[in-house]
Amino acid sequence: MSKRAKRKVSEASTPAIAQLEAAGIEFATYEYEHSADHMEGGYGREAAAKLGIDPRQVYKTLMADTGDERVIAVVPVSGRLNLKALAAAVGAKKARLADTRTAQRESGYVVGGISPFGQRNAHRTVLDDGALHFERILVSGGKRGFDVALAPADLLNILGASTAPLAEA
Repeated sequence: MSKRAKRKVSEASTPAIAQLEAAGIEFATYEYEHSADHMEGGYGREAAAKLGIDPRQVYKTLMADTGDERVIAVVPVSGRLNLKALAAAVGAKKARLADTRTAQRESGYVVGGISPFGQRNAHRTVLDDGALHFERILVSGGKRGFDVALAPADLLNILGASTAPLAEA
């Protein structure tokens, strides 16, 4: 995996890439042709299938609302977000998925391309602890058909994120 520091941050293709380049960490980009009628399993499963990568290593970014704040959950595409576990991880009584319009407005990205990086509004982020079993995970790079691979520790450091068991099979 190559470091993408040769390109100036101002020339980055997405805000996510700009944030990663500014942080100076190693990451790799993966592109695939997104199908307008994405695969039945969702955008993340489409990415895993088209890139030939284990779905347990490809992560989706979801926005949830606890009533007091919006939080970001990063979970494997092979599982589902356990909202009770997310609420517990952030010290809330409950959590529910934010509606699509809110997620798009606050993140600055379209659904299927929401990255945990470079969001319009910063949110507390929780990464499923299963990510720590992998040297690299893939997350959206900020648009459909565009992912970035990086070490889970780098995601945690850049975003000041925490980990918790969030995914259920």
